[in-house]
Formats: sequence, structure tokens, C-alpha cells
Amino acid sequence: MAKAVSAAVFASAISTPAFSQTLEEVIVTATKRSESVQDVPLAITALSGEFMEDVNLTDVKDLVTYTPGVTGNSQDSFIDAISIRGIRTQDFGVGLDPSSAFFKNDLYEGRNGSAVTSLYDLDRAEVLRGPQGFLFGRNSIGGAFSVHTRRAEIDSSDGFVNLDLGERERAAVDAAINVPVGDNFAMRFAGMYTQEDGFVENNFPSDDLIEHENKAIRWSTTYENDRLGVYTMVEYEEREQSGSVYRAVTEGEVWETLEAALGPINVRGSDEEVDVDRSGGDNDDSEILTLGLRVDYDFDFATLTSNTGYKDHDYYYNEDYDGTPLNLETYRQDQEGDYFQQELRLTSNSEGPLSWYAGASYYKEDLETAYRFAGEEDFFCQYYGYYYNSGMTFSGCEDLYAYYGSEFTPSANGLLEETATIKGKYEGWGAYLNLAYFLTENLQIEGGLRWTDDEKEFTTYVPNPESELGAYWAFGYSTAEPLTAKESWDDVTPRFIIKYTPSDTALLYASYTAGYKSGGFGTFSLADNADGDIALGKTDLTTADGHLPDPVNPEEVDSFEVGYKDTFLDGSMNFDVVAFYYDYTDFQVTVGTDSGATLIENAGEVEAWGVESSLTAGIGDYLTAYATIGYFDSEATKLEDVCGLEDPLGCEGTHLFWAPEWSGSFVLHGAFPMGSGAITGAFELTFESERGGGWEELDETMIDSYEEMSVRVGWESDNNWFVEAYVENITDEFTWDGMNNLGGKEPHAFFGPRRPRTAGVRLGMAWD
Repeated sequence: MAKAVSAAVFASAISTPAFSQTLEEVIVTATKRSESVQDVPLAITALSGEFMEDVNLTDVKDLVTYTPGVTGNSQDSFIDAISIRGIRTQDFGVGLDPSSAFFKNDLYEGRNGSAVTSLYDLDRAEVLRGPQGFLFGRNSIGGAFSVHTRRAEIDSSDGFVNLDLGERERAAVDAAINVPVGDNFAMRFAGMYTQEDGFVENNFPSDDLIEHENKAIRWSTTYENDRLGVYTMVEYEEREQSGSVYRAVTEGEVWETLEAALGPINVRGSDEEVDVDRSGGDNDDSEILTLGLRVDYDFDFATLTSNTGYKDHDYYYNEDYDGTPLNLETYRQDQEGDYFQQELRLTSNSEGPLSWYAGASYYKEDLETAYRFAGEEDFFCQYYGYYYNSGMTFSGCEDLYAYYGSEFTPSANGLLEETATIKGKYEGWGAYLNLAYFLTENLQIEGGLRWTDDEKEFTTYVPNPESELGAYWAFGYSTAEPLTAKESWDDVTPRFIIKYTPSDTALLYASYTAGYKSGGFGTFSLADNADGDIALGKTDLTTADGHLPDPVNPEEVDSFEVGYKDTFLDGSMNFDVVAFYYDYTDFQVTVGTDSGATLIENAGEVEAWGVESSLTAGIGDYLTAYATIGYFDSEATKLEDVCGLEDPLGCEGTHLFWAPEWSGSFVLHGAFPMGSGAITGAFELTFESERGGGWEELDETMIDSYEEMSVRVGWESDNNWFVEAYVENITDEFTWDGMNNLGGKEPHAFFGPRRPRTAGVRLGMAWD
């Protein structure tokens, strides 16, 4: 049925048929062979396609909502806010790899602008927590989001159409049809379209913000015979939506200093509204083409899998970074890139005590990104004139330059526009071997090694701006020519697992995994030259000056887990719990400077631990409940380079501020038979404890704890059609996606107001 009378659930959970207390078994392929999620010795959340549709998850970042230990959703196409057990990408440039990896049909999805795609016609999603180096073609130091679309089925002519209409002109439709062609071949066509008007009130004269219009289409094929399976995917998606929306924090020392330099600044509206000029534009637009080819061949003793993928994307992004009605700074990113990957894997089919898989992978990525930072010249002169002249105030650049005895000629548009063109050519190899052996019928040991080698060629060109203020602010330097550097990094990372099954339903396991993330380059900085001279404050640099793109060392983590999974009450309840500890070193962190230039440094170490648990249960004949909870505690040290306090030791021992201590979710789903169908209903709850404050733990940039509830009531016919009314965020709770402790000309700011209460209706039909 298009909308199964079921509630699908997570790691311990599954799709639960109506009128049954027995939970259907969830099969996942995270270990490169089909297994029940309850038998996998990993911290993994598995969500069925039906569940994601039922709770209205729209893009891959929404998977964080129902995954314990994972937080940081946002309203844009950036993935740097995603945190898995506190490990997060601390860079919005293109010189480093993401800490959380996204995969679709085992193909790597990439970085900001290309990784975020829509959820439609899905088989399942698997979210793996902790370092991943053995299960995919790319390393991921934090964890991995793995989405699997529905394959074409040779013996089926099924299909569906769903429609969703709601407030703010919301309209969404998704559909699919399966077309068998002969005894061995089939095709599947799927597509989606969604639009919604903005829901954030902007007090600056403009339309409401955070709107979208996204559309996608997918063509999949399947060919199968006795030994061979060939599966293809062609997918194209266009996304047109708002960039991140900020509101300046109008209290605290940073704001007081800004107003002392510029005079009173009136940021209009309540703390739940914004007042931004958007003079640089409002875009988060992307075009993404993905091609995938998977070939499986059964050699009896083992299955050979070839996974080939290609991705091309164009991304255009604009935001008002300062969160005020003044043009202090706008940010633009115009990016295009392509990515190719090839993975070969051999997985044993033996029935004996030894099982294994081995693989090798290769990737190549080409990127070109144009950056633009812009703000009114007079604001630069007012702020930095105040900053560097012991609190003297100036009316603008003419006033400041007259103070120094010179004249100032404003640029043609009155803006300081700093631009850069960045090119990246990246490639890498990986090889891994994993062995598992049953010492006894109930005790298995598993171990593996992965070798990773990455090489990156990085080119930066930062021309002098037209403004007389020069190239001293966003980048802190300019170049007379493109500057190119090439670096490579390699590492060998092990993994060990002990798995014990004391009964037919129970699983105990313990594991150690070494995590690794490649080095790279700071997108907006240059390295000191051989003489130790820094690039900041210098212009027209050349290769001969010895200033090249700034390399950043890899990150490393040692991660330990102990877990327990079990099934109770004759199959009507699944439970799992995992405790973890990790030691995280050399993490790559954004570092600000007095001028405003942004650096990336290997700063800090983190010790963290936590507990994550989930429970899925059939209640009576008609109800299914699903609950998750996660607790996270961390302590970061060696933060001198990133601490904004006068005494940098004041940041020592800080919690990873973007990750809440507590997070969780609860879903209660019911299907009550009546006549020729069933009345369906659902209640959904998600929550997070407070977070934010930055390394400095500032009260003014803390984000309060947050709970969101939704309800759905509908009718599902035995004739394969349904209708449902829903209210999401029924109590109209408000929160922000995150915050930035900035300082200087850019005040501290919150970003990404969450979607308010939204009512709508869904209806659809399906056929077999």
C-alpha cells in the first residue's frame, strides 16, 4: 500500500504490519552482507522508506531527527552543522573533507551544495554512528548516512502517487512506477516536486524568508540472472531555496563594542524574527546529476561487487552573514564540481566459521569555487578606526582617512568587495580487509585494517579589491597570480570487534575503531613562508614569495563501544543500548583573526563519552511505539587558538557546544480496523537540551532546550488509497538551528529559525 498501515523504526526497529504484535525483521547491508539489524554489532539506526514518508522527512539531513546521538539539522544545503556524537565539520570552505559522510546506494554524495538531496521512493536509510572506514569507499571520522533508493523489481508493476497540501502554499507530490521488461530486466521511474513560501518574517522590506522549490527525477534499472545482477541509477535534482537566515545577538560585550563604533543599530522585530538587508542576494540553489552503476557477480565462494559513480553539481549560494539591516557583510559561494568513484569488493559466501570481505576504492574530485565577501566601506572604517584608535569614533572612511592626513575615494558602489577563485583537484585510494571468525557457536571475533591515501592539489587566487581599503579583511592578503600547493596524507586504521550471542535473540558486543580524516587546506588562508613571514597584511603575493595555500593536518580518533541488543515478548519488542568513549585529536577548527580573516588550525583535543538507546514495541493489536534517547558528555582542551576570551585558558574543559547533552524522539503509531479500511493516527515528539554558547560559553549565545510535537490522523482503505490530516510542530515551538560566536564587525548571531506550526493534508493511492 502507498502508505502502509505501519510504523517503521530505527535500529532496533522496523516496519510493523497493522493488526500485529510481531515486529517485522529489518534487513540492512551495512556490513556488506544482508543481516537483521538486531544481529549487526554496530551502532546503527535503520529507518524504512515508509517511516520516512509517514513522518514527512524531506531531505537527507532530516534523518538526524530520529537517530540518537546525531544532531544539527539546518534549513540550507550546508552539512557543517551535522554532529555525530559531537564530531562535526568545522569548516565551510572546500579545502577539507566533511566529518559526516553521506552516501546514496553506496555512492559518496560529497560536500556542501551537493550532498543534500531529497528523500523520495526510498527502500531504507541506515545511519551509522562512530568512525566508518570499512563499510564504504570513503573514510568518515564521525559517522555515515547511507540512503538506499528502491530498485526496479522484475516481477512487479507497482506504483504510487502521493500529494501533500499545506499552509504557506505548500504543495508536494511524489510518484513512482515499476515497469518490468521481459524475464530479466525492469525499469523504475520516480520523481518529486515540492514548494513552500517563506515562514520567517523579515522586518527589512522584503518577502518572508526560508522558502523553497525543489524537484527531482530518478530512472533506475535492474538486470538479474542466476549469477549476475546489474543495477543502474540516473538522478537529477534542482533545488531553489533560501540561504541561511541570521539574527544578530544584540547584547553582550561584542554588540556593545559594535554599537560604540557605529552608533545605535536597530535590529527590528522580536527575537524570533529577523531584520536582514539581503543586499547580496538570497540563494541556496543547486543542480545535481548523479549516475550510478552496481554490478554483483556470484562466484559461489564469494560475491564480487563493482560500484561505479559519477556526480556533477552546480551550486550558487548567498547569505547576509551579519544578521543586521546594515550591509556589514554578505557572503557568496558560486561552485561547480564533479566527482568520480570506483569501488571493487569481494564478500565471502562460505557457511563455515570464517567470513571476510576485502575491497579497494578510488575517487577523483574536481572543484572550482568563486567566493565573494562584501560590506559597506564606511562600516569597515568606523569599526576598525574605533578598534585601532583607542575608542575614537569616525563617521566613515573620509573622516578616518582625514584623521591620518589623506583623502579617500569611495569605490563605485561604496562596497569593499573581496573575491577569490579556489580550485581543488583531489584524488585518493583506499584498500581494506575485514575477517570474522566464530571461536564457538556463540562467540565471534572480528578484525580489519584499512589503508587510505589522499592527494590534494589546491589553488587560490585572491585579486586586489577595487576599494582603497585593500585586501586586508576577509582574506588578509592578495595574490598577483594563482598560488598552487600539493600535499598527500596516508594512514592505516584498524578495527576490532567481539560479538557474543548468549541466546537466540540477545547480542553483546565490544569494539575498537581508529578513525581518520584526511588533511587538506584552509580555504581562506596562506601558509607562512620558509622565512617564517606570515601572509596577513601582504598584497600581490607570488609563488616566488614562498606563500602557498595553508595545509591542515589530518584528524584522528580512537573510538570504543560496548553494546547490547535483544528482542523480547515473543518478538513484539526490540531494544538496544550502546555506550561509547572516544579520544579525538588534532581536530580541524575555524579560527578567527583581528582583521576578520579566517584560518583553519589543528587545534584542540576532545575526550567524550555517551549512551544511546532505542526501543520499539507493539502495544496490543493496533499500536506501535518507538523511542530513542541519547546522552553526550565531552571535554575539549588545548583551545588557546580558538578561545575568544582575554584569558584563553578560560575555554579549557569546554563541552562541544554544538552538541546537546540530551536528545531523543518518540513516535506512537496506531491503525484501528473499521469497515473496509483502518483509522490511522500518530503522535511524534523530538527534543534536545540546551546547547550553544561557543567555546567561551557565553550566556547570550545559548540556545534553550527544545521540544517539538506533531499529530496525524487519517483513513487508509483496503483498496490502496489513503487520506491524512496533520499538524506539525503543534505547539508552535521556536528554536534556532545553531549559532556563531563571531565578534568584530560581524556580531554573534543565531541562524536558521525552525519551521513553525504547519497544518496540511496528505492523500495518495497505490497499485500492485
